[in-house]
Amino acid sequence: MESSSFIPISLILCFTVLSFRSDGVEARRLSSISNLISENLFNSFFLHKDDNACPARNFYTYDSFIQAARCFPKFGKRGDSATRKREIAAFLAQISHETTGGWATAPDGPYAWGLCYKEEIKPPSNYCDANNTEWPCFPGKSYHGRGPIQISWNYNYGPAGRALGFDGLRNPEIVANNSLIAFKTALWFWMTPRTPKPSCHNVMVGKYIPTAAELAANQTAGYGLVTNIINGGLECGIPNDARVNDRIGFFQRYAGLFNVDTGPNLDCANQKTF
Repeated sequence: MESSSFIPISLILCFTVLSFRSDGVEARRLSSISNLISENLFNSFFLHKDDNACPARNFYTYDSFIQAARCFPKFGKRGDSATRKREIAAFLAQISHETTGGWATAPDGPYAWGLCYKEEIKPPSNYCDANNTEWPCFPGKSYHGRGPIQISWNYNYGPAGRALGFDGLRNPEIVANNSLIAFKTALWFWMTPRTPKPSCHNVMVGKYIPTAAELAANQTAGYGLVTNIINGGLECGIPNDARVNDRIGFFQRYAGLFNVDTGPNLDCANQKTF
């Protein structure tokens, strides 16, 4: 993940959206994505997230997801119905892989166990890049993976906090303690481009136009490119990588529940990393 110092207009709207609710036209434009994903459908994706075996039990609520999505008016709102559903499925699939508690023989299959964890277990370090002076680490704080997207490193907590209204450097723990903020960090990462990477959102809704260099790197639009954006340095350019396959498995299941196809370029085995 690379840092970003600007605040997208969608985040500005996050703090003002309630003031527009009396305007029928504006309210419809910023309406909830709940018309595409009901609470029952959401729960059918995450059959075991509230099991006793999951450390994040009762943390990732449907209401928090919908409320967080309202802060990003373009999420699930661009393109035709199939495109909108496919983007939501892709987002939920990626966060499911990041937080999975599933295994090969798990009840209901390995792809029914997303959102089982809310923070990294036994992190190998405090994920502090001491060379990053723009977002300096606060003494005693750990910037390990937290929340649905498992946001990590000081150079991601800092700009995420600035955009979303919390102190990501001094209080990174809030991402694992506040369900709404947790979902907001995941959506912030999904919606925000960081040069040279496009946003995951633009890739999934057809707004990404690869340059000649990106085409030469086989960085073509599709779910595989989203994986490259999120964790390509560790997972892409590797044939039949188990982590990539797990991401794909979640996406295929969720797309099926939405009754939409997955689109092309599911993996990133032949892509160069950013």
